[in-house]
Amino acid sequence: MRGAVMSSTAAAGGFVVFLLSMPVIQGQDGWGVTYSSTEICAFKGSTVEIRCTYRYPSTENAVRVEEVIWFTEGSSHRPFDLRRELSYAGRVQHICSNNNCSLRITDLRESDSAEYKFKFITNQTGRSYTGSPGVTLRVTDLQVQVHDVQQGFSRTILKCQSSCLPDVSSYIWYKSGQKIQEGKSSYSSHIYPTDSYSCALKGREDFPSPPVCVHRQTCNRVIHTDRSICAFKGSSVDISCTYSSYNTIRSKFWFSPERSHQWQSPSQPEDLSEDAQFAGRVQVLESERGRSTLRITDLTESDSAQYHFKFNTKDFEWRSILPGTTLTVTALQVQVTRITVHQSDTEAELKCHSSCSPAARLSYVWFKNGQKVIKEESSVYKDRFDPGDSVSCALKGHEAYTSPLVYALRVPSVLVNPLGDIMEGSSVTLTCSSDANPAANYTWYKENGDPDLQPLSKDPELVFSSIQSSDSGEYYCTAENQLGRRTSEYIYINVTYGPRLPSVSVSPSAEIVEGSSVTLTCSSDANPAANYTWYKENEDSPKASGQIFTITDFRAEHSGNYSCEVQNRRGRNKTSVHLTVAGTWKSTAAGATAALILAVILLSVFLWIGKKKASKQSSEPGERADTREQSLPTHRQDDLHYASIQFTRKPTNSLYSSIHPAPRDRHEEEEDASVEYAAVRFYRGGNYPR
Repeated sequence: MRGAVMSSTAAAGGFVVFLLSMPVIQGQDGWGVTYSSTEICAFKGSTVEIRCTYRYPSTENAVRVEEVIWFTEGSSHRPFDLRRELSYAGRVQHICSNNNCSLRITDLRESDSAEYKFKFITNQTGRSYTGSPGVTLRVTDLQVQVHDVQQGFSRTILKCQSSCLPDVSSYIWYKSGQKIQEGKSSYSSHIYPTDSYSCALKGREDFPSPPVCVHRQTCNRVIHTDRSICAFKGSSVDISCTYSSYNTIRSKFWFSPERSHQWQSPSQPEDLSEDAQFAGRVQVLESERGRSTLRITDLTESDSAQYHFKFNTKDFEWRSILPGTTLTVTALQVQVTRITVHQSDTEAELKCHSSCSPAARLSYVWFKNGQKVIKEESSVYKDRFDPGDSVSCALKGHEAYTSPLVYALRVPSVLVNPLGDIMEGSSVTLTCSSDANPAANYTWYKENGDPDLQPLSKDPELVFSSIQSSDSGEYYCTAENQLGRRTSEYIYINVTYGPRLPSVSVSPSAEIVEGSSVTLTCSSDANPAANYTWYKENEDSPKASGQIFTITDFRAEHSGNYSCEVQNRRGRNKTSVHLTVAGTWKSTAAGATAALILAVILLSVFLWIGKKKASKQSSEPGERADTREQSLPTHRQDDLHYASIQFTRKPTNSLYSSIHPAPRDRHEEEEDASVEYAAVRFYRGGNYPR
């Protein structure tokens, strides 16, 4: 049932579409197709998209959709994929995601008006479903209709009409190619026989109605035959129009607004046949009165532009702002439609494709490794391809304009930057490249024996901003496109660095006995391997070279600090160790201890003798002693010094336990116990008491 307008699709993409009905759900037993609308009205030359959603029972085992088809009911009533219909060639596209599918038709023609249906086919024999009824598409064009025409130049009412226009739209009106009014669908004014009139929807000025003459067929107007044309690179194209004028035409030519930068005055179009870009490639044909055809040969992609026809009379110049004919020149492309990768080669199905819509069924020429493939003139080519094989296609008769080459993947190569030694901490870049078309996708790996190897990068370049010693190892990359996957050779990355702080071990690790053999071993992590040199403290010349240094007969003079110095071209480092002979140290310490004990004994004897003399003097009258002490000159009192010496027994050192002082008798011990100090006097020169 026809209903109100639901929505209109965005105009910016070339869509002028009106949905005239609600979505309808069709299906049974879990099978079905739901269309977003069952009636669509669109303008000639625009783009339409018909959408649907399909479903099938998910509980049934192993049901899988193998193919989807959009079709119209033909005379045979058998579904035929629109993508294979000649009249739709290059204008139809299927877009599917999950269970949502749409049919997009570009450059709509009035002959496209039909009922469109969607069908999906599963892997189960006889299990398919067609959404019926489908979606009815009506393609119409705007038309200017004349009402209330009176004799002479009286007021006339013009109306802009279409079979699917909503009444709420805003319109643009044109007179002889120039905009005159914006507003409602009707226009009322005094009409002159020289003028032509056309209209367009606001926002869709690219799709105006054809200009009409109100009073007669000889008013000033130009009607371009095609709004858009798509042609192949290297081919030829005819761009046509019909024209008429109320007065005699004095000059006429074709021009392109995109070439205005070449004109002497940007506001004054110039004849295309005089443009250097088209020299020798442009021809204007007049097959009949009132029809002009612009023929351009050897088309290039830079010829893609809009083309207009212009004429001048004695009193009038046709300078329309209405669109002319848009030409799009495209090159052929080889697309991979199916592929099976084998160990040594690749089996593929290729298609020679262009975005253009051919006017007739075309013949193609295929080339493999530069050689023509015999007996293959269709747009599809199947073959087996080895690594490095190249394929291209061309239109028959235009073999000089082949598509870009498509390569079966070559083995990728790896480039290391910088070349030469790689120093730790520097920046290193590995680049993977393969001559491939379509362009390859790259992945980097590091070999570490892990079967579940994780990729390091999915870019052509693997970058180490500050490479470390742990990054040393084997690397490889893979290149993959629609024609297969190839793996590069392994490349070893060797990161060099200076010696780490060396470690030194001493053997034997216990005390070093004089006369024994001592081995020093030095080790350090370095790349390249380091050189080892041994030094002894306070000696300039090295003692030895190599990781191991052995002293076979270790003596006291060998004691001291030894250093191990490691060096490579990236740097140097060193570590020291102290060696001492255990026996020599003990003998020296024992001798020093014995001398000290002897000194203590001598000092004790000296003090004992002093004590004896003091005891004799103390037996004389005390007054005499006091008198002598008082009779000393005053200036000699400054020279008098006293020393108090006390001896404390200390624990004996086990090291010297074998050395003991001589035994003393009990009488001496008792006398020593009564001595607390000794007084000693010193006199200058010979001034001492006699």
